[in-house]
Amino acid sequence: MRKCDAVIFDMDGVIFDSERLILECWERVAQKHHLDGITEAMTACIGTNEVKTQEIIFDCYGKDFPYDELRKEASVLFHEMSDRDGLPVKRGLRDLLDYLKECKVPIAVASSTRLETVSRELQQAGLYNYFQVVMGGDQLKRSKPEPDIYLMTCDKLGVLPARAYAIEDSHNGIRSAYSAGMSPIMVPDLLPATEEMRKKSVVVLEDLLQVRRWFENAE
Repeated sequence: MRKCDAVIFDMDGVIFDSERLILECWERVAQKHHLDGITEAMTACIGTNEVKTQEIIFDCYGKDFPYDELRKEASVLFHEMSDRDGLPVKRGLRDLLDYLKECKVPIAVASSTRLETVSRELQQAGLYNYFQVVMGGDQLKRSKPEPDIYLMTCDKLGVLPARAYAIEDSHNGIRSAYSAGMSPIMVPDLLPATEEMRKKSVVVLEDLLQVRRWFENAE
């Protein structure tokens, strides 16, 4: 096991295969309202909290865009689909969590999603008790790509950021963990690893099974 004091997970796109579902819901709402460009706009929002997402959408469509109304429509669709089918857990997640637990490595969640939603979705999937700390994006003012949520999560765990890994799928998440002084691991989901992401990540891996093997094969 590679030496570290903690491993902190993003949620959407890392723990759950939910980014595609979120995007699909927004695309369906956009189609209903004859709205162009929503795929590109929402892709730019991946990894950010609700406040930052609204800022990005307003930049794209203007201040008169009915964000709250359309967000609620997309949210209703998302919950209808996730309540019916459940959120799919990412391949290799439970294996990695069990491995870290066996190694007695503290683990946490640092998500841009609201804490209430994060807690509910983790509990519904039977995953909540794996984590010593669970943080949501509404618990602080500045969203990823700012480092605040990772710094706060490390503080609650009682570990130094330099001694902790962050597992992220989004560009904003990698930027956040890197700015916090952590060691980011990128497992790409909707967004590919760019040159910037490879420079800011200690490693880019295909899935969480590879992450486990990487932790096992300590240098």
